[in-house]
Amino acid sequence: MTYTQVLPARFLSRPNRFVAQVEVDGRTETVHVKNTGRCRELLIPGRTVYLTPGDNPKRKTPYDLIAVDKDGLLVNMDAQAPNQVFAEWARAGHFVPGLTLLRPETTWGNSRFDFYWEAGDRRGFVEVKGCTLEEDGHCRFPDAPTTRGVRHLQELEASLQEGYEAAVCFVIQMAGMKDFAPNDATHPEFGAALREAARAGVQVLAQECTVTPDTLTMGEPVAVKL
Repeated sequence: MTYTQVLPARFLSRPNRFVAQVEVDGRTETVHVKNTGRCRELLIPGRTVYLTPGDNPKRKTPYDLIAVDKDGLLVNMDAQAPNQVFAEWARAGHFVPGLTLLRPETTWGNSRFDFYWEAGDRRGFVEVKGCTLEEDGHCRFPDAPTTRGVRHLQELEASLQEGYEAAVCFVIQMAGMKDFAPNDATHPEFGAALREAARAGVQVLAQECTVTPDTLTMGEPVAVKL
């Protein structure tokens, strides 16, 4: 995926989870943060961040904050981007051979999955999770407790009983990672649910991305450690 009119800025502060104060060309701007996660290890005063114009000219915040330079590691922070890059990657033939349908936001029972897919007589669901938490090249998810994430895993596991295939894809919004694992220190219930889902047959994928200030592209698989 590609962003337009990207410009650098200096991060100043984050008054709440939706907005940040940045310095652009010597002036202070209030910008929209396209990630409501904690991101405490990313948004540190003085770091270079990257902005793109918002798509609503009537909005009070003229820019979206989409990426940050974490001491030389460029991290995409756009929470909407993982689904888009997964769709591009899957439609290019890298997910399931012979893919004939990839439909976003599909309801099944009481569940709503990120994607439903078909390939010949195969069919399945995928949940996509964006990952921005990294320490010494090790990527972890989540960066905050997520009961919604636990429920998604349980619902994927339930879909197996109805003959569907199921997968969760962790899109790592940075490059050069050594491995991926659930963040048990922050949310042990999510780690337990992920291991249980994997034992039941849910496919667990982790894919890092090539990141530039104005692009995000799915890259190589990363070892999953459960």
